[in-house]
Amino acid sequence: MKVFKKIGVLTSGGDAPGMNAAVRAVVRAALSNGVEVVGIYRGYSGLIDGDIKALDIRDVSNTINKGGTVLYSDRCPELKTPDGLAKAVETCHKFGIDGIVTIGGDGTFRGANALTKAGVPCVGIPGTIDNDITSTDNTIGFDTAMNTTLDLVDKLRDTCESHARCNVVEVMGRGAGDIALNTAIASGSTAVAIPEFDFDEEELFRKIKTSKKLGKRNFIVTVSEGMGSDYAPTLAKKIQAETGVETKFARFAHIVRGGTPTLRDRILATRMGAYAVDRLLQGKSNIVICERHDEIVARDITFALDLDALYKGVVSEGELQGYGADVVEEMKRECRERREKMAALYEIEGRLNL
Repeated sequence: MKVFKKIGVLTSGGDAPGMNAAVRAVVRAALSNGVEVVGIYRGYSGLIDGDIKALDIRDVSNTINKGGTVLYSDRCPELKTPDGLAKAVETCHKFGIDGIVTIGGDGTFRGANALTKAGVPCVGIPGTIDNDITSTDNTIGFDTAMNTTLDLVDKLRDTCESHARCNVVEVMGRGAGDIALNTAIASGSTAVAIPEFDFDEEELFRKIKTSKKLGKRNFIVTVSEGMGSDYAPTLAKKIQAETGVETKFARFAHIVRGGTPTLRDRILATRMGAYAVDRLLQGKSNIVICERHDEIVARDITFALDLDALYKGVVSEGELQGYGADVVEEMKRECRERREKMAALYEIEGRLNL
């Protein structure tokens, strides 16, 4: 089994609250095992450029409560090229890096997969506010993003009530509606539009008119950015034209990414960070650390990426042929489980929120 004397840790892709808690856990878990740690700054770009610094126990003090990422982040198309990958591997040899813990989303995992195949063992940790990694129930940053969104919606509701208005709010999530759906329920939004389900605009107009007759003064309609950049502002205009209720549009955008991570994200990040180091030092690599039914588990990165593609409907013909029939059925079952969970939440939102 490979002996690890020094490992690296990096954050890549979009930043997410709780990434620093994960970095802290990786550093301290490794040091407690007598393994040196280096911070790789600016993600895979910093790995290619050699933007690397040794980290000790004090370097991660007072970071568990900070949003963003103290290691900074970047998107690195160069790593996808043979030359870029070779440079990254060369940097690892130069700095004596035996393995890397990578924190980010699906693009980060693809980079980790490529590095592992090139001889640098990697372990991935899912850090993204969107919660769009199918292999894990929750990603680092998701809980904080929901709470930030909820706080902003609550503030908007105050002014909506004062002026008898409707506010259409667009929230982040890329192609996933998880943030929008959960915050819509928690905020009592009149309706929520997410890409996973068809949205009935006529039913929304009827609901607003009926609720207005019953004395309701404020209306919030939550929209996932996955519906398209023009959808929410256009919907706001339609609502005002169809119902007579003055309607404003708000795009929360990247403000949802920032802020102090919640307790849940700090705990999840800490558990995942420590588990990632344990598995790496045991010789396990090309895995992603996931939360499944409140348990922290390791899953093959290639499996995780294929499961994600299956859930999102972007699997190429024959792409799953390398798996046995029982594994493919398990993948389909997981996808059904996730869809059914979302469908149940969507039904509750539509039935209870007016």
